[in-house]
Formats: sequence, structure tokens, C-alpha cells
Amino acid sequence: MKHIFEILDKMRCLRKRSTVSFLGVLVVFLLFMNLYIEDSYVLEGDKQLIRETSTHQLNSERYVHTFKDLSNFSGAINVTYRYLASTPLQRKRFLTIGLSSVKRKKGNYLLETIKSIFEQSSYEELKEISVVVHLADFNSSWREAMVQDITQKFAHHIIAGRLIVIHAPEEYYPILDGLKRNYNDPEDRVRFRSKQNVDYAFLLNFCANTSDYYVMLEDDVRCSKNFLTAIKKVITSLEGTYWVTLEFSKLGYIGKLYHSHDLPRLAHFLLMFYQEMPCDWLLTHFRGLLAQKNVIRFKPSLFQHMGYYSSYKGTENKLKDDDFEEESSDIPDNPPASLYTNMNVFENYEASKAYSNVDEYFWGKPPSIGDVFVIVFENPTVIKKIKVNTGTEDRQNDILHHGVVDVGKNVILFKQSRQCDTYIRLGEFKNGNFEMSDVNQKIPFDIQCMRIYVTKTQKEWLIIRSISIWTS
Repeated sequence: MKHIFEILDKMRCLRKRSTVSFLGVLVVFLLFMNLYIEDSYVLEGDKQLIRETSTHQLNSERYVHTFKDLSNFSGAINVTYRYLASTPLQRKRFLTIGLSSVKRKKGNYLLETIKSIFEQSSYEELKEISVVVHLADFNSSWREAMVQDITQKFAHHIIAGRLIVIHAPEEYYPILDGLKRNYNDPEDRVRFRSKQNVDYAFLLNFCANTSDYYVMLEDDVRCSKNFLTAIKKVITSLEGTYWVTLEFSKLGYIGKLYHSHDLPRLAHFLLMFYQEMPCDWLLTHFRGLLAQKNVIRFKPSLFQHMGYYSSYKGTENKLKDDDFEEESSDIPDNPPASLYTNMNVFENYEASKAYSNVDEYFWGKPPSIGDVFVIVFENPTVIKKIKVNTGTEDRQNDILHHGVVDVGKNVILFKQSRQCDTYIRLGEFKNGNFEMSDVNQKIPFDIQCMRIYVTKTQKEWLIIRSISIWTS
């Protein structure tokens, strides 16, 4: 381990003379080190040395300590937080919502953001969330004023343990002046975004054990109605699949969802590369390095940017997410299922991409009569509503021109795939779409399969954009 520390120290010296591309090499090295070096291989003496090294030393010595402390990506960062408003967290929640906020030159949206989180949640949902606000500005007068406003407006949420306000003292921050000017950013911009990375690192570090999942928001965000229920539906639909980041907004780092067990590693990652690039870029690298190659983003977006002035210099920021919907209750349940089709799939547009709210779709070569697209549910399901959309705005003719939707029971093994041996027809596609409500009132059994059946060969390719199922 001492040799590893020496290598890291040498690498740190080289960083000042290297190009930005060196970041990728260092990231890969550190992640591989984390994946293959278990805690049992770390000598207790080295651990003790790390713990005893002072985080209050100046400049380069503090920076070297940061590098050494990050040799174990899974451990907590040693920060003593100041609790500005809180009561003891009585139990672990389902979701923690993290906000970091600093003093703005123009506008202040933090109170409205907190208000939106609570107002857009039902009484039952409030039992499953906690909100952690990191007041990250070093201006103590501003912090005191904000704490006073927060406690006056949200006292009952603080007493209920749903709202915690914290501050990470300045003494724990690495150097923020004289940093590398990557991308030719001005010095004040580099300082702002570098400090912001550390702000979020300390916030993530604090939230690591407060819930099962964590969603990152900015301090100028409006939430959709019952966003927690929508998030839970999505998580349930992805059971058994691997993911690192789920995105519920297409803007910056708004609405990025993580497993809480990944937060310590993400916190270390942001702290390690705090001066290299903006936070949202680092989040993208983190996702890729943990082997999630593609963005998994859901529609409609659950969070909307509402601020008019940026926290950086008060500049105008009119960004809006045009996929945001105030009411998110119509997000389908899509219960866990396996999918099968005998159509010729084009490239990687596989069947599973049609059965989610991810902004992707199934794409197949021209289907023939008798071709099927089958969904086999893990458990018999009571279905209220089914909706299937084919084609896209860009490819409006790649629809299912002639087809029907069937539902079935009695799962059997058929040609090396699971299907049902009994089907009842629900109806036909019209203009490439199918929708039916009150399915449970029309079908006398719990449904085990849903099948799209092609009734006439077509020359056009087929895009199944979405299959949405609402359960009882």
C-alpha cells in the first residue's frame, strides 16, 4: 500500500504538466485499484496513518492527503459536519433528496424548491423521503439567515426528521485558488465549478446511509406531482437489471438517481477530480466507468429547472426541460417480465427497449404475417390499461399497419421461449397505435402474457416506441 501511495504522489506531480487526457488514465487506474484491492489487503498501520494525517494542513500537503485518503473508494470521507437544523433520523428512508445551495448574486430559489418537494408529495410519500440541504456558502451571515427562513417555513418537516440542513466547514475543502484552467475557463469560473464539485461530494458523503436511493437536485427546481411514486414504478420495472444512474430530467445534474451504496464512491470520485471539469461531466464519466454505457433517461421528466439567474455570477439561465410534466401519475407500472420476438431485430434496438419509459425503442425489419412480440410477466397480473405506440416523428411510416393485441394464460415452453397456450383477443391497432382501458373488467383471469400479433405482411420496417401497462 505504501508503494501505491508513492505512485499516487508521483502521479499528482505529473498532473500539473499533463494534458486533460491524463484524467482518463488516472480514473481508470483508480477504479481498477478499487475493484481489485479489498479492504483486507490494506494494512491496519497504513489505515491508521491515513486517519491520523491532518486534513487541516495547507495547500499541497492537504492535497496529497486527499489522494491518499481516496485509495479506499468505499469508505466515508472524514468530515465533521455542522448540523444547522435537524432532529435525529429515526429510520432509514426509501429516498433521500440532496440539495446544495450557495448565496446567489441575484434571486434565491431554495425555499421554493423545498416547498415544491413537500407539496408535490402525498402524506404516504412523505413517510419515505428525507431532504438534505447542504448550505455550502462560506458566508456565515447568509447561512444563518437561510436557516432562520427554513426553520420558520418548514419547522414541522424538521421535527418529523424529513428535513436536515447541514454545512461542511471550509477547513475541510481542498485548495480552490490557482487551479488548472482546463477548457480555457477564467479563474473565477474554475474556482466556482471546482468548489461546487466538493460541495456535492460532501453532500453525497453525508447521505450515504440515510436511504436506499438518492436523487440529486439543484436548488432551483420544481417537482412533478407524486414524483416519488413515479420513481418507485421505474425502479420496480428495472428489477434484475444493472444500472448506475437513472435520469429523470435531461438538464445538468437535476434528477439523477443513484443507489445509496454507490454514494461513497461517487463522493470520492468528485473530490478526486474536483478541479478537472464541471460536475455533470464527471457524473457522466462515473456512470461509464462503472459499465453503464448508455444513458437511461425516463419520460416524462419529473423535475424542471425554474431559476432565472445562475448561481455563477447571477448570469441569466433560461434552460427548461420540454419533457417535464406537472402531473406524473400517468407513468405506467410495467411489471417485471421477459420479452420475446421472432422479428428480425435491427442492430441493438432489442425488444426490451420498447417495454420501459426509457427514451429508446424496438426497431425491426419488415414483419410478416404471424410474427409476434410477446411479453411474459413474472407473476400473473391484473391489468387495468394497455397502451402501445409504434413509429416515431422521424419515421412515421414505420408503424404496425395490421396487427392485434392478445392477452393470455397458462405459460408453456414453445420453441425455446416461454409463451402462453391460451389467448383472448383485445383489439386491433389503429393508425399504428393500440389503447384499451378497463382490461381487468373484460378479461376473467389474471394475465400472464401479452402478445402483439402481425395479421398482414408489410414492406415497411417496424418501430415499437413504447408498450405501457397499468396494473390494478
